[in-house]
Amino acid sequence: MEINGEELARLITKAADDKKALDINILDLRGISILADYFVICSGKTEIQVKAIARAITGEVEEELDIELKRKEGMDQAKWVLLDYADVIVHIFQQEEREFYELERLWGDAKEVTWES
Repeated sequence: MEINGEELARLITKAADDKKALDINILDLRGISILADYFVICSGKTEIQVKAIARAITGEVEEELDIELKRKEGMDQAKWVLLDYADVIVHIFQQEEREFYELERLWGDAKEVTWES
């Protein structure tokens, strides 16, 4: 199944929302970054929840779209988990880490993509 970056970001967002991820944002980085077209940023309250969100996302993307995960970082401590799908990079934080790194502020030029839960 062919899917574009925004559609992938929305599918990832739904999987995160299903696991009760907090403060989910999709940032459109097209034209301002060579890293990816979209970031999906969200938070979990605990290490267990962050890991559950990451597993739900990887499971959903693999099952629904058969898209290969390029890189996964941070699962050991689960303070900041990064899932790299090339066009979309997912950042799953524990709240304290998210407040410290402030990715939304760092990428303040990016447009927020609206989504519905």
